[in-house]
Amino acid sequence: MSRILALAAVAVMLALAPAGAQNPENTIVMETTKGRVDIALRADLAPKHVERIKALAREKFYDNAPFHRVIDGFMAQTGDGAKGDGTGKSRYPDLPAEFSQTPFRRGVVGMARAANPNSANSQFFIMFADAPHLNGQYTVVGQVVSGMDVVDKLRRGEPVRDPDRIVSMRVGGDAK
Repeated sequence: MSRILALAAVAVMLALAPAGAQNPENTIVMETTKGRVDIALRADLAPKHVERIKALAREKFYDNAPFHRVIDGFMAQTGDGAKGDGTGKSRYPDLPAEFSQTPFRRGVVGMARAANPNSANSQFFIMFADAPHLNGQYTVVGQVVSGMDVVDKLRRGEPVRDPDRIVSMRVGGDAK
């Protein structure tokens, strides 16, 4: 029994540890019109999706992208750096799903997609609250490690009138 408790304690510590602080290469620093949000990327869960987000951040694709869909008590969606209205995507092909058993809870970052599970491309969302109906249906790519108070301040709407935006989004390892 004590071994199980010890393993559970280690699992909790790892889950709560700011993974980005340990590995800047898998950290996203997102400056928004409301403030800074730091995201620890989960390459262990979704390596192709994480690589896509990092590539697009390095290309400055996300800079000035609006939070075009923000639903109170559910999630804030962004990542359309092409059209800005939720219908755009990057120049790269859509990605095959990388579903995991990681639950969608407050602060979890997931990839947005169309009805086809293999249609995620550039858009992502940040959870305001738990959403078990998304579990195993969308790809988890990260976790907000600081700045959820910033996410909570985003203007709501579907679509959002005069939306808040990503001012800049960078890979932590690229910071100077």
